[in-house]
Amino acid sequence: MEQHDLIIIGGGPAGYVAAERAGHKGLKVLLFEKKSMGGVCLNEGCIPTKTLLYSAKTYENALHGDRYGVFGDNIRFDFSAMMARKNKVVKKLVAGVEGKMKMNQVTVIKGEAMIVGRGKEGVEVSCAGNSYKGRNLLICTGSEAFIPPIPGLKETGDKSGNIILTNREILELKEKPDSLVVIGGGVIGMEFASFFNSLGTKVTVVEMLPEILGGLDLEISAMLRNHYAKKGIAFNLNAKVVKVEGNQVIFEKEGKTETIESDKILVSVGRRPVIQGFGLENLHVELYKGGIKVDEKMRTNVPGVYAAGDVTGFSLLAHTASREGEVVVNNLTGRNDRMRYNAIPGVVYTNPEVAGVGETEESARAKGIKYRIAKLPMAYAGRFVAENEGGSGICKVLIGEKHGEVIGVHMLGNPCSEMIYGACMAIEQEMTIEQLQEVVFPHPTVSEIFKETIHLTPALSKGEGVSKRFKIK
Repeated sequence: MEQHDLIIIGGGPAGYVAAERAGHKGLKVLLFEKKSMGGVCLNEGCIPTKTLLYSAKTYENALHGDRYGVFGDNIRFDFSAMMARKNKVVKKLVAGVEGKMKMNQVTVIKGEAMIVGRGKEGVEVSCAGNSYKGRNLLICTGSEAFIPPIPGLKETGDKSGNIILTNREILELKEKPDSLVVIGGGVIGMEFASFFNSLGTKVTVVEMLPEILGGLDLEISAMLRNHYAKKGIAFNLNAKVVKVEGNQVIFEKEGKTETIESDKILVSVGRRPVIQGFGLENLHVELYKGGIKVDEKMRTNVPGVYAAGDVTGFSLLAHTASREGEVVVNNLTGRNDRMRYNAIPGVVYTNPEVAGVGETEESARAKGIKYRIAKLPMAYAGRFVAENEGGSGICKVLIGEKHGEVIGVHMLGNPCSEMIYGACMAIEQEMTIEQLQEVVFPHPTVSEIFKETIHLTPALSKGEGVSKRFKIK
Protein backbone atom coordinates (compact mmCIF):
# COMPACT_ATOMS: atom_id res chain seq x y z
CA MET A 1 0.00 0.00 0.00
CA GLU A 2 1.40 3.38 -1.04
CA GLN A 3 2.45 5.62 1.84
CA HIS A 4 1.80 9.38 1.87
CA ASP A 5 3.33 12.04 4.08
CA LEU A 6 -0.03 13.73 4.55
CA ILE A 7 -3.60 12.68 3.85
CA ILE A 8 -6.20 15.45 3.90
CA ILE A 9 -9.95 14.90 4.10
CA GLY A 10 -11.78 17.92 2.72
CA GLY A 11 -10.86 20.34 -0.06
CA GLY A 12 -12.09 23.58 1.48
CA PRO A 13 -9.97 26.60 2.52
CA ALA A 14 -8.20 24.60 5.23
CA GLY A 15 -7.63 21.49 3.13
CA TYR A 16 -6.61 22.91 -0.22
CA VAL A 17 -4.34 25.58 1.27
CA ALA A 18 -2.63 22.98 3.45
CA ALA A 19 -2.28 20.68 0.43
CA GLU A 20 -0.79 23.45 -1.70
CA ARG A 21 1.71 24.47 0.99
CA ALA A 22 2.67 20.87 1.77
CA GLY A 23 3.08 19.93 -1.88
CA HIS A 24 5.17 23.02 -2.50
CA LYS A 25 7.47 21.97 0.35
CA GLY A 26 7.98 18.54 -1.13
CA LEU A 27 5.58 16.41 0.91
CA LYS A 28 3.68 13.61 -0.77
CA VAL A 29 0.06 14.72 -0.34
CA LEU A 30 -3.25 12.96 -0.96
CA LEU A 31 -6.49 14.95 -0.69
CA PHE A 32 -10.05 13.60 -0.66
CA GLU A 33 -13.00 15.79 -1.67
CA LYS A 34 -16.47 14.33 -2.15
CA LYS A 35 -17.94 17.37 -3.91
CA SER A 36 -16.18 20.31 -5.59
CA MET A 37 -12.79 21.70 -4.64
CA GLY A 38 -13.02 24.86 -2.60
CA GLY A 39 -15.52 23.59 -0.06
CA VAL A 40 -18.54 25.49 1.20
CA CYS A 41 -16.76 28.85 1.02
CA LEU A 42 -16.09 28.70 -2.70
CA ASN A 43 -19.18 26.78 -3.80
CA GLU A 44 -21.94 27.69 -1.36
CA GLY A 45 -20.73 30.60 0.73
CA CYS A 46 -18.09 33.32 0.53
CA ILE A 47 -17.52 33.58 -3.21
CA PRO A 48 -21.05 33.13 -4.63
CA THR A 49 -22.58 35.49 -2.07
CA LYS A 50 -19.96 38.18 -2.65
CA THR A 51 -20.44 37.84 -6.40
CA LEU A 52 -24.16 38.44 -6.00
CA LEU A 53 -23.62 41.26 -3.54
CA TYR A 54 -21.36 43.01 -6.03
CA SER A 55 -24.07 42.73 -8.69
CA ALA A 56 -26.52 44.28 -6.26
CA LYS A 57 -24.08 47.05 -5.39
CA THR A 58 -23.51 47.78 -9.08
CA TYR A 59 -27.26 47.99 -9.61
CA GLU A 60 -27.69 50.36 -6.67
CA ASN A 61 -24.83 52.55 -7.89
CA ALA A 62 -26.48 52.76 -11.30
CA LEU A 63 -29.82 53.71 -9.74
CA HIS A 64 -28.19 56.53 -7.82
CA GLY A 65 -25.72 57.61 -10.48
CA ASP A 66 -27.30 61.08 -10.51
CA ARG A 67 -25.52 61.75 -7.22
CA TYR A 68 -22.28 61.70 -9.19
CA GLY A 69 -23.55 63.50 -12.28
CA VAL A 70 -24.17 60.25 -14.17
CA PHE A 71 -27.64 59.62 -15.61
CA GLY A 72 -29.16 56.54 -17.18
CA ASP A 73 -32.55 55.45 -18.48
CA ASN A 74 -34.38 52.19 -17.90
CA ILE A 75 -31.94 50.89 -15.31
CA ARG A 76 -32.88 47.32 -14.48
CA PHE A 77 -31.41 44.01 -13.41
CA ASP A 78 -31.66 40.45 -14.68
CA PHE A 79 -31.81 38.01 -11.78
CA SER A 80 -31.02 34.99 -13.93
CA ALA A 81 -28.00 36.81 -15.40
CA MET A 82 -26.76 37.56 -11.90
CA MET A 83 -27.05 33.90 -10.98
CA ALA A 84 -25.35 32.84 -14.21
CA ARG A 85 -22.42 35.13 -13.52
CA LYS A 86 -22.20 33.75 -9.98
CA ASN A 87 -21.96 30.23 -11.39
CA LYS A 88 -19.32 31.32 -13.90
CA VAL A 89 -17.16 32.90 -11.20
CA VAL A 90 -17.42 29.82 -8.97
CA LYS A 91 -16.56 27.49 -11.85
CA LYS A 92 -13.52 29.58 -12.77
CA LEU A 93 -12.20 29.65 -9.21
CA VAL A 94 -12.81 25.93 -8.65
CA ALA A 95 -10.73 25.29 -11.75
CA GLY A 96 -8.07 27.56 -10.29
CA VAL A 97 -7.90 25.54 -7.08
CA GLU A 98 -7.67 22.32 -9.07
CA GLY A 99 -4.84 23.86 -11.06
CA LYS A 100 -2.96 24.68 -7.85
CA MET A 101 -3.23 21.06 -6.76
CA LYS A 102 -1.69 19.85 -10.03
CA MET A 103 1.01 22.51 -9.90
CA ASN A 104 2.09 21.32 -6.44
CA GLN A 105 1.86 17.59 -7.23
CA VAL A 106 -1.09 16.99 -4.90
CA THR A 107 -3.06 13.84 -5.68
CA VAL A 108 -6.78 14.59 -5.50
CA ILE A 109 -9.38 11.81 -5.24
CA LYS A 110 -13.02 12.78 -5.78
CA GLY A 111 -15.00 10.61 -3.44
CA GLU A 112 -16.04 10.00 0.15
CA ALA A 113 -13.14 9.09 2.39
CA MET A 114 -13.59 6.75 5.35
CA ILE A 115 -11.09 6.58 8.19
CA VAL A 116 -10.27 2.94 8.92
CA GLY A 117 -8.00 3.55 11.90
CA ARG A 118 -4.47 4.27 13.04
CA GLY A 119 -1.66 1.75 13.16
CA LYS A 120 2.10 1.81 13.71
CA GLU A 121 2.77 3.21 10.22
CA GLY A 122 0.14 5.91 10.33
CA VAL A 123 -3.52 6.36 9.47
CA GLU A 124 -5.41 4.20 7.00
CA VAL A 125 -8.18 5.72 4.88
CA SER A 126 -10.40 3.97 2.36
CA CYS A 127 -12.36 5.28 -0.60
CA ALA A 128 -14.37 3.37 -3.22
CA GLY A 129 -12.87 0.04 -2.16
CA ASN A 130 -9.27 1.24 -2.18
CA SER A 131 -7.07 1.79 0.87
CA TYR A 132 -4.48 4.50 1.46
CA LYS A 133 -1.97 5.13 4.23
CA GLY A 134 -0.57 8.38 5.53
CA ARG A 135 2.01 9.20 8.17
CA ASN A 136 -0.18 12.16 9.09
CA LEU A 137 -3.87 12.94 8.69
CA LEU A 138 -5.46 16.39 8.49
CA ILE A 139 -9.23 16.50 8.96
CA CYS A 140 -10.90 19.44 7.21
CA THR A 141 -14.51 18.31 6.83
CA GLY A 142 -15.91 21.78 7.48
CA SER A 143 -19.38 22.65 8.70
CA GLU A 144 -23.01 22.52 7.65
CA ALA A 145 -26.01 24.77 8.16
CA PHE A 146 -27.65 24.21 11.52
CA ILE A 147 -31.39 23.62 11.42
CA PRO A 148 -32.85 24.34 14.87
CA PRO A 149 -35.53 22.04 16.32
CA ILE A 150 -38.36 24.43 15.51
CA PRO A 151 -41.68 22.77 14.61
CA GLY A 152 -42.21 23.04 10.88
CA LEU A 153 -38.57 23.30 9.82
CA LYS A 154 -37.71 19.62 9.95
CA GLU A 155 -40.98 18.61 8.38
CA THR A 156 -40.60 21.00 5.46
CA GLY A 157 -37.04 19.98 4.73
CA ASP A 158 -34.44 21.96 2.86
CA LYS A 159 -34.74 20.76 -0.73
CA SER A 160 -34.09 23.26 -3.48
CA GLY A 161 -37.28 24.96 -4.57
CA ASN A 162 -38.99 24.65 -1.21
CA ILE A 163 -40.19 27.62 0.78
CA ILE A 164 -37.63 26.99 3.51
CA LEU A 165 -34.04 27.47 2.40
CA THR A 166 -30.51 27.43 3.80
CA ASN A 167 -27.56 29.31 2.31
CA ARG A 168 -27.16 26.45 -0.18
CA GLU A 169 -30.65 26.45 -1.70
CA ILE A 170 -31.08 30.23 -1.76
CA LEU A 171 -28.10 30.42 -4.11
CA GLU A 172 -29.97 28.25 -6.61
CA LEU A 173 -33.16 30.33 -6.86
CA LYS A 174 -34.42 30.87 -10.39
CA GLU A 175 -36.47 33.95 -9.60
CA LYS A 176 -36.27 36.80 -7.13
CA PRO A 177 -38.82 36.31 -4.34
CA ASP A 178 -41.20 39.18 -3.67
CA SER A 179 -40.80 38.65 0.05
CA LEU A 180 -38.24 36.94 2.28
CA VAL A 181 -38.07 36.22 6.00
CA VAL A 182 -34.56 35.70 7.34
CA ILE A 183 -34.43 33.70 10.56
CA GLY A 184 -31.19 34.82 12.15
CA GLY A 185 -29.52 38.22 11.90
CA GLY A 186 -25.93 37.02 11.78
CA VAL A 187 -23.40 37.64 9.02
CA ILE A 188 -24.91 35.22 6.48
CA GLY A 189 -28.44 36.37 7.21
CA MET A 190 -27.59 40.05 6.88
CA GLU A 191 -25.67 39.57 3.64
CA PHE A 192 -28.63 37.85 2.00
CA ALA A 193 -30.98 40.44 3.50
CA SER A 194 -28.81 43.14 1.95
CA PHE A 195 -28.73 41.47 -1.46
CA PHE A 196 -32.47 40.91 -1.78
CA ASN A 197 -33.33 44.31 -0.28
CA SER A 198 -31.24 45.95 -3.00
CA LEU A 199 -33.29 44.13 -5.61
CA GLY A 200 -36.61 45.22 -4.17
CA THR A 201 -37.60 42.15 -2.17
CA LYS A 202 -39.54 42.86 1.01
CA VAL A 203 -37.18 41.54 3.69
CA THR A 204 -37.91 40.81 7.34
CA VAL A 205 -35.21 39.72 9.79
CA VAL A 206 -36.16 37.77 12.91
CA GLU A 207 -33.35 37.64 15.47
CA MET A 208 -33.45 36.09 18.95
CA LEU A 209 -30.73 38.37 20.37
CA PRO A 210 -31.13 42.08 21.25
CA GLU A 211 -28.97 43.08 18.25
CA ILE A 212 -27.95 41.75 14.85
CA LEU A 213 -24.42 40.53 14.07
CA GLY A 214 -23.77 38.96 17.46
CA GLY A 215 -20.11 39.09 18.44
CA LEU A 216 -19.35 42.22 16.44
CA ASP A 217 -19.11 45.71 17.89
CA LEU A 218 -22.60 46.56 19.16
CA GLU A 219 -22.46 50.25 18.25
CA ILE A 220 -21.55 49.48 14.65
CA SER A 221 -24.09 46.64 14.44
CA ALA A 222 -26.82 49.05 15.52
CA MET A 223 -25.68 51.62 12.96
CA LEU A 224 -25.89 49.06 10.16
CA ARG A 225 -29.33 47.93 11.32
CA ASN A 226 -30.58 51.52 11.36
CA HIS A 227 -29.20 52.01 7.85
CA TYR A 228 -31.09 49.02 6.52
CA ALA A 229 -34.23 49.86 8.45
CA LYS A 230 -34.28 53.14 6.50
CA LYS A 231 -33.90 51.10 3.30
CA GLY A 232 -36.99 49.07 4.16
CA ILE A 233 -35.82 45.96 6.01
CA ALA A 234 -38.05 45.15 8.97
CA PHE A 235 -36.20 43.94 12.08
CA ASN A 236 -37.71 41.91 14.89
CA LEU A 237 -35.14 41.69 17.70
CA ASN A 238 -35.51 39.69 20.90
CA ALA A 239 -37.85 37.53 18.86
CA LYS A 240 -38.00 33.76 19.25
CA VAL A 241 -39.34 31.69 16.36
CA VAL A 242 -41.65 29.04 17.81
CA LYS A 243 -43.18 27.51 14.69
CA VAL A 244 -43.13 27.54 10.91
CA GLU A 245 -46.31 26.62 9.05
CA GLY A 246 -46.00 26.61 5.28
CA ASN A 247 -44.94 30.12 4.36
CA GLN A 248 -45.72 31.53 7.81
CA VAL A 249 -43.11 32.27 10.48
CA ILE A 250 -44.60 32.45 13.96
CA PHE A 251 -42.51 34.10 16.68
CA GLU A 252 -42.82 35.47 20.19
CA LYS A 253 -41.77 39.00 20.98
CA GLU A 254 -42.36 41.00 24.16
CA GLY A 255 -44.86 38.45 25.37
CA LYS A 256 -46.89 38.55 22.18
CA THR A 257 -47.17 36.07 19.32
CA GLU A 258 -46.76 37.44 15.82
CA THR A 259 -46.98 35.87 12.37
CA ILE A 260 -45.27 36.85 9.12
CA GLU A 261 -46.04 35.43 5.69
CA SER A 262 -43.36 35.25 3.04
CA ASP A 263 -42.59 33.72 -0.35
CA LYS A 264 -39.33 32.28 0.96
CA ILE A 265 -37.84 31.65 4.39
CA LEU A 266 -34.08 31.63 4.90
CA VAL A 267 -32.85 29.69 7.94
CA SER A 268 -29.57 31.27 8.96
CA VAL A 269 -28.98 30.60 12.64
CA GLY A 270 -25.44 29.30 12.46
CA ARG A 271 -23.37 26.32 11.36
CA ARG A 272 -22.08 23.20 13.07
CA PRO A 273 -18.97 21.07 12.48
CA VAL A 274 -19.25 17.97 10.30
CA ILE A 275 -17.91 15.16 12.47
CA GLN A 276 -19.95 12.23 11.21
CA GLY A 277 -19.96 10.12 8.09
CA PHE A 278 -16.22 9.64 7.56
CA GLY A 279 -15.16 7.26 10.34
CA LEU A 280 -13.91 9.77 12.89
CA GLU A 281 -15.06 7.45 15.65
CA ASN A 282 -12.42 4.93 14.57
CA LEU A 283 -9.68 7.25 15.78
CA HIS A 284 -11.15 8.05 19.22
CA VAL A 285 -10.44 11.73 18.71
CA GLU A 286 -11.43 13.99 21.58
CA LEU A 287 -14.29 16.42 20.88
CA TYR A 288 -15.07 19.79 22.39
CA LYS A 289 -18.32 21.76 22.04
CA GLY A 290 -19.39 19.79 18.99
CA GLY A 291 -16.07 20.04 17.15
CA ILE A 292 -12.68 18.33 17.15
CA LYS A 293 -10.49 19.50 20.02
CA VAL A 294 -7.05 20.74 18.98
CA ASP A 295 -4.10 22.56 20.54
CA GLU A 296 -2.33 25.67 19.23
CA LYS A 297 -0.54 23.54 16.62
CA MET A 298 -3.85 22.06 15.47
CA ARG A 299 -2.94 18.65 16.92
CA THR A 300 -5.65 16.35 18.22
CA ASN A 301 -5.15 13.94 21.10
CA VAL A 302 -4.20 11.23 18.57
CA PRO A 303 -0.55 11.38 17.40
CA GLY A 304 -0.20 12.34 13.74
CA VAL A 305 -3.84 13.44 13.47
CA TYR A 306 -4.63 17.12 12.98
CA ALA A 307 -7.80 19.14 12.38
CA ALA A 308 -8.28 22.59 10.84
CA GLY A 309 -11.14 24.80 9.74
CA ASP A 310 -14.78 24.75 10.74
CA VAL A 311 -14.58 21.16 11.99
CA THR A 312 -12.89 22.48 15.14
CA GLY A 313 -15.99 24.57 15.86
CA PHE A 314 -13.92 27.52 17.05
CA SER A 315 -13.55 30.22 14.40
CA LEU A 316 -15.80 29.39 11.45
CA LEU A 317 -14.15 31.65 8.89
CA ALA A 318 -12.41 30.74 5.65
CA HIS A 319 -9.31 32.82 6.36
CA THR A 320 -9.00 31.26 9.81
CA ALA A 321 -9.21 27.82 8.21
CA SER A 322 -6.47 28.59 5.70
CA ARG A 323 -4.14 29.86 8.40
CA GLU A 324 -4.82 26.78 10.55
CA GLY A 325 -3.92 24.58 7.59
CA GLU A 326 -0.66 26.50 7.19
CA VAL A 327 0.16 25.97 10.87
CA VAL A 328 -0.17 22.21 10.41
CA VAL A 329 2.12 22.12 7.39
CA ASN A 330 4.70 24.44 8.93
CA ASN A 331 5.05 22.20 11.95
CA LEU A 332 5.26 19.09 9.76
CA THR A 333 8.09 20.65 7.75
CA GLY A 334 10.26 21.91 10.59
CA ARG A 335 8.93 25.39 11.27
CA ASN A 336 7.73 25.92 14.82
CA ASP A 337 4.38 27.64 14.33
CA ARG A 338 1.26 28.11 16.41
CA MET A 339 -2.23 29.37 15.77
CA ARG A 340 -3.18 32.73 17.25
CA TYR A 341 -6.72 34.10 17.29
CA ASN A 342 -6.18 37.61 18.67
CA ALA A 343 -6.17 39.24 15.23
CA ILE A 344 -8.73 37.32 13.16
CA PRO A 345 -10.71 39.82 11.04
CA GLY A 346 -14.45 39.60 10.61
CA VAL A 347 -16.19 41.19 7.63
CA VAL A 348 -19.84 41.67 6.67
CA TYR A 349 -20.13 42.39 2.94
CA THR A 350 -23.29 44.44 3.10
CA ASN A 351 -23.51 47.89 1.52
CA PRO A 352 -21.98 49.60 3.46
CA GLU A 353 -19.49 47.01 4.64
CA VAL A 354 -18.60 46.22 8.24
CA ALA A 355 -15.15 45.04 9.29
CA GLY A 356 -13.58 44.46 12.67
CA VAL A 357 -10.65 42.78 14.36
CA GLY A 358 -9.48 42.27 17.92
CA GLU A 359 -11.37 43.20 21.04
CA THR A 360 -14.76 44.88 20.98
CA GLU A 361 -15.89 47.05 23.85
CA GLU A 362 -18.06 44.18 25.00
CA SER A 363 -15.32 41.53 24.89
CA ALA A 364 -12.78 43.84 26.53
CA ARG A 365 -15.13 44.53 29.43
CA ALA A 366 -15.90 40.83 29.80
CA LYS A 367 -12.16 40.08 30.02
CA GLY A 368 -11.46 42.92 32.40
CA ILE A 369 -9.22 44.71 29.90
CA LYS A 370 -8.89 48.44 30.54
CA TYR A 371 -9.10 50.42 27.33
CA ARG A 372 -9.65 53.81 25.75
CA ILE A 373 -11.64 54.57 22.61
CA ALA A 374 -10.80 56.74 19.64
CA LYS A 375 -13.39 57.13 16.88
CA LEU A 376 -14.13 59.33 13.91
CA PRO A 377 -16.71 59.50 11.12
CA MET A 378 -15.48 58.04 7.83
CA ALA A 379 -16.09 61.48 6.33
CA TYR A 380 -12.75 62.58 7.78
CA ALA A 381 -11.18 60.68 4.87
CA GLY A 382 -11.42 62.72 1.68
CA ARG A 383 -11.52 59.65 -0.56
CA PHE A 384 -14.55 58.37 1.33
CA VAL A 385 -16.42 61.63 0.75
CA ALA A 386 -15.47 61.62 -2.92
CA GLU A 387 -16.78 58.10 -3.53
CA ASN A 388 -19.68 57.78 -1.06
CA GLU A 389 -22.06 60.66 -1.72
CA GLY A 390 -24.49 60.84 1.18
CA GLY A 391 -22.85 57.85 2.82
CA SER A 392 -21.86 57.60 6.43
CA GLY A 393 -19.58 55.41 8.45
CA ILE A 394 -17.29 55.24 11.43
CA CYS A 395 -13.86 54.03 12.49
CA LYS A 396 -13.42 52.99 16.10
CA VAL A 397 -10.06 52.11 17.63
CA LEU A 398 -9.67 50.47 21.04
CA ILE A 399 -6.38 51.23 22.79
CA GLY A 400 -4.98 49.39 25.79
CA GLU A 401 -4.89 51.78 28.73
CA LYS A 402 -1.59 50.59 30.20
CA HIS A 403 0.67 50.41 27.14
CA GLY A 404 -1.23 52.37 24.51
CA GLU A 405 -1.30 49.46 22.07
CA VAL A 406 -4.04 48.86 19.54
CA ILE A 407 -6.27 46.04 20.76
CA GLY A 408 -9.28 46.41 18.46
CA VAL A 409 -10.42 48.22 15.32
CA HIS A 410 -13.99 48.29 14.01
CA MET A 411 -15.31 50.06 10.92
CA LEU A 412 -18.53 50.74 9.07
CA GLY A 413 -18.24 52.07 5.53
CA ASN A 414 -16.94 51.08 2.11
CA PRO A 415 -14.41 49.65 1.46
CA CYS A 416 -13.41 48.68 5.01
CA SER A 417 -13.09 45.01 4.00
CA GLU A 418 -10.00 46.00 2.00
CA MET A 419 -8.52 48.06 4.85
CA ILE A 420 -8.93 45.88 7.91
CA TYR A 421 -5.77 43.87 7.22
CA GLY A 422 -3.72 46.90 8.32
CA ALA A 423 -5.44 46.79 11.69
CA CYS A 424 -4.80 43.04 11.86
CA MET A 425 -1.08 43.66 11.40
CA ALA A 426 -1.08 46.40 14.03
CA ILE A 427 -2.73 44.14 16.60
CA GLU A 428 -0.58 41.13 15.67
CA GLN A 429 2.58 43.23 16.12
CA GLU A 430 1.24 44.92 19.29
CA MET A 431 1.81 48.35 17.76
CA THR A 432 1.21 51.43 19.88
CA ILE A 433 -0.58 54.49 18.59
CA GLU A 434 2.74 56.35 18.59
CA GLN A 435 4.19 53.78 16.23
CA LEU A 436 1.13 53.95 13.99
CA GLN A 437 1.33 57.72 13.86
CA GLU A 438 4.76 57.35 12.27
CA VAL A 439 3.47 55.13 9.46
CA VAL A 440 2.91 56.91 6.13
CA PHE A 441 -0.51 56.15 4.61
CA PRO A 442 -1.18 56.87 0.91
CA HIS A 443 -3.32 59.92 0.17
CA PRO A 444 -6.08 60.11 -0.77
CA THR A 445 -7.32 56.74 0.46
CA VAL A 446 -10.10 55.69 2.79
CA SER A 447 -7.50 53.75 4.78
CA GLU A 448 -6.21 57.08 6.11
CA ILE A 449 -9.18 57.07 8.48
CA PHE A 450 -7.29 54.56 10.63
CA LYS A 451 -4.43 57.02 11.18
CA GLU A 452 -6.70 60.06 11.39
CA THR A 453 -8.72 58.40 14.13
CA ILE A 454 -5.78 58.07 16.50
CA HIS A 455 -4.52 61.55 15.58
CA LEU A 456 -7.60 63.74 15.61
CA THR A 457 -10.04 62.31 18.12
CA PRO A 458 -10.37 65.03 20.78
CA ALA A 459 -10.01 62.65 23.73
CA LEU A 460 -6.66 61.50 22.43
CA SER A 461 -5.33 64.88 21.34
CA LYS A 462 -5.89 66.18 24.89
CA GLY A 463 -4.17 63.19 26.42
CA GLU A 464 -7.39 62.05 28.11
CA GLY A 465 -7.77 58.87 26.09
CA VAL A 466 -4.44 57.21 26.89
CA SER A 467 -1.60 57.52 29.35
CA LYS A 468 0.54 60.69 29.18
CA ARG A 469 3.32 58.73 27.54
CA PHE A 470 1.18 58.48 24.40
CA LYS A 471 -0.14 62.04 24.42
CA ILE A 472 -0.22 63.50 20.92
CA LYS A 473 2.80 65.75 20.45
